[in-house]
Amino acid sequence: QVQLVESGGGLVQPGGSLRLSCAAAGSVTKIEYMAWYRQAPGNHRDLVATAYTDGSPEYVESVKGRFTISRDNTKNTVTLEMNSLKPEDTAVYYCHAALFGGIDGVQYLELWGQGTPVTVSS
Repeated sequence: QVQLVESGGGLVQPGGSLRLSCAAAGSVTKIEYMAWYRQAPGNHRDLVATAYTDGSPEYVESVKGRFTISRDNTKNTVTLEMNSLKPEDTAVYYCHAALFGGIDGVQYLELWGQGTPVTVSS
């Protein structure tokens, strides 16, 4: 069994910083990518940033220059450093990963974390 476990998030003032972390726990053979999505109340769940095992990270335009996604391949973790936060960044943030793992090690899985709320408000 493989699952994504998130940590971080919370309440921060505009202009502040937060760090989100996500770990793929369980039997993981290979991770294709890990990403962060966010969903504000009444909105769809939107992609924020993606960290590929092979390739450069990608960001949605609205967070470029403010957010940084990084991975630790030895620990199967992904981190989202969020700086210069704005009220419009307020949302529930979800970790997402595509990987091979499971009991036999070759099962392709697309997983979601439980979500962690981020509130940017004065």
